[in-house]
Amino acid sequence: MAIKLEHISKSIGTTQILRDVSFTIEENGVVGLLGPNGAGKTSLMKILTGLWDFQSGTAEVCGVKSDRQLPHEITRHIGYLPENNPLYEDMYVREYLQFMLSLTEHERNMNGTLSNLIDMVGLTPMAHKRIRELSKGYRQRVGLAQAVMSDPELLILDEPTTGLDPNQLDEIRALIRELGKDRIVILSTHILQEVSAMCNRAIIIAEGQIREDTTDLSNLEQLFRERTRL
Repeated sequence: MAIKLEHISKSIGTTQILRDVSFTIEENGVVGLLGPNGAGKTSLMKILTGLWDFQSGTAEVCGVKSDRQLPHEITRHIGYLPENNPLYEDMYVREYLQFMLSLTEHERNMNGTLSNLIDMVGLTPMAHKRIRELSKGYRQRVGLAQAVMSDPELLILDEPTTGLDPNQLDEIRALIRELGKDRIVILSTHILQEVSAMCNRAIIIAEGQIREDTTDLSNLEQLFRERTRL
């Protein structure tokens, strides 16, 4: 399992949003994609999930390679939690996850898989509540449960801790670190503390370009300011 991007560039109309982006990830762990708002983080994640094409370069994810757009088959290897975390709010937590699980190849062992999934993300006390009744933190857990239910090789999380209170932050951070033990997790954020708390590597992006790729997170704030300064 690996991710390898070489010289990826992406434009929308006359606006270039990614410029000659290259990096490789070969080991399990949590990699922070760090940058200011509008840096190109979400655009890069959409390319990795196959949702967006790109104009130049090559992308290889979990053995699937393309020089234009990663094919739909890549979704078998990926779990994705978008920033807005869309959920069916009128459904009960267990009902919703059961429905989503029925769409995956794990349907044959649904009851056992569903119970394990709910327990893993800490949703057991909320399993019989409607999603609309949940706090932001528990809604994020539902989104994470959906993202990992197919046991993906790669987990992509777009701003997963936005809007959480301090207690919820600690719980979600611990869960993400645990998930990174046996898969690659890429999470985007513009909050330096999130990378320091969860990640073992940081890729700093600004104005659509990779400005730094490091495993030394000891002085991340200064490094971020230096690399993203206009």
